[in-house]
Amino acid sequence: MATSPLPDQDKRDWLRLIRSTHLGPITFHHILRYYGSAAEAIARLPEMNARAGGKRKIELADEKSIAAELKALKACGAYLLAWGEPGYPISLMQLEDAPPLLAVKGDANAVTVLPGIAMVGARNASAIGQRFTRDIAAALTQHGFTILSGLARGIDKAAHEGALSVGGKTAAFIGTGIDVSFPPENAKLQDEIAERGAVFAEMPCGTPPLAQNFPRRNRLISGASMGVLVVEAALKSGSLITARMAAEQGREVMAVPGSPLDPRCRGSNGLIRDGAALIETADDILAILAPQQAQRRTEAPIPKPAPLADDDLSRAHAEIERLLSPSPVLVDDLVRLSGMASGLVQMVLTEKELAGRVLRHPGGRVSTA
Repeated sequence: MATSPLPDQDKRDWLRLIRSTHLGPITFHHILRYYGSAAEAIARLPEMNARAGGKRKIELADEKSIAAELKALKACGAYLLAWGEPGYPISLMQLEDAPPLLAVKGDANAVTVLPGIAMVGARNASAIGQRFTRDIAAALTQHGFTILSGLARGIDKAAHEGALSVGGKTAAFIGTGIDVSFPPENAKLQDEIAERGAVFAEMPCGTPPLAQNFPRRNRLISGASMGVLVVEAALKSGSLITARMAAEQGREVMAVPGSPLDPRCRGSNGLIRDGAALIETADDILAILAPQQAQRRTEAPIPKPAPLADDDLSRAHAEIERLLSPSPVLVDDLVRLSGMASGLVQMVLTEKELAGRVLRHPGGRVSTA
């Protein structure tokens, strides 16, 4: 079930931990689960690094930079929402790499209490593609859905506008800092979404629009949704990345068919050819998502901390070291071959990853670095 709000000091510790070097969401969640609090994890980082035979130094975010980020959030009217707090998207919580903290402008509860449908597509969308997107977004909000997108030009913009046009709910996941408007011409729309829905950002305040951050943003759009609808997407586009992530996350992938003569539709048509549901009306989407909607939970379980004895970890390091090699191996195989508990193996791998001695690969595989 959802927790109560995280105390301010705990949230500050979470922010310091996730802003530290070489520490991403997956590592954060493993560490927090085993040590119980970010403050304890911060205190234990040096010995964790030493136990794993650290090849690199983990640099904790300094208090000055954390204070500056919190000040910037307050200055722009945003706030931090922690994983597990009321208002954090339930579907997103279920992901292994869910952001520990999201910066939010607007009312997170108002948009996350409703099931979400992601709508993405071409930035240089056709007039008819944008019209279709507005119409279907408006129709879906009237059936009790929140429209999720990335506030980009073209289809993203049309999706947000369609929801707002009928007083529906919409949420934008952006790839910049919460205080940055990108593209600049969508600044007014971004403000309107914050006033009538919510804008979410994983990146620190002031983060400019950097290409490497947008795929990370895309996983949030798909992860917070029940399904992703692609409207016009070229063969090489960010929308196809979102669709791929949706499939990996177990979300429904849907696409609108387009002219085979239009390059903007080759990617979306390809999705249909590969098994995505063909969508022509809002009713098509409602029929596909009806079983999920009936089973949808409004709360998610919060894993309890599972502290491990340092002696257990030290012994486990030696065994996992013996089993690892430069060739990727499934984590499940390490658990089976070592005879150790899954949680213990995961913590050893987490420590080795932090120390720069383990690399994670797609498909739940790991290797020596």
